[in-house]
Amino acid sequence: MGLVAAKIEPTAKEEIVNGLTQSLAETAIATLKAQNFHWNVTGMSFGALHALFQEIYEDHFEGQDTLAERIKAFDAHAEGRYSVYLERSAIEEHDGRTDARTMVEILMQDQETLSSTLSALAEVADQHGDFATNDLATARIEQHDKFAWMLRAHLKTTAA
Repeated sequence: MGLVAAKIEPTAKEEIVNGLTQSLAETAIATLKAQNFHWNVTGMSFGALHALFQEIYEDHFEGQDTLAERIKAFDAHAEGRYSVYLERSAIEEHDGRTDARTMVEILMQDQETLSSTLSALAEVADQHGDFATNDLATARIEQHDKFAWMLRAHLKTTAA
């Protein structure tokens, strides 16, 4: 167990690991959804959205690994089953059968959900002096906020 993780009280550790696990579950579902939309997007914005959706799922895949490794730093089990992720996640899966605009709207909402979940984790980590988890959560929040902004920009229409 990491030096800081070893010094955190058991109840605090449980609360932090719970937040990390929630973040992992939601990130995993968002990853698969972004990849699904990457495969299935069509229309005039295909090129830009295809590339953006890929950027999102590749970032989220790395994010999953970072979250799972932090869970392991607490000597806890890093869950790896989508069935458990789906039960736990505030983000829902999607079959990918929708138009490009709806895909963008859904992924934007997912980014906002991830940012909110990680904000709660950052607060819990900060309360317990777990600066490493706070830093991880803050870095992920920054990334999700950036993706939310990029997706929101696709929804804007220019005035005629």
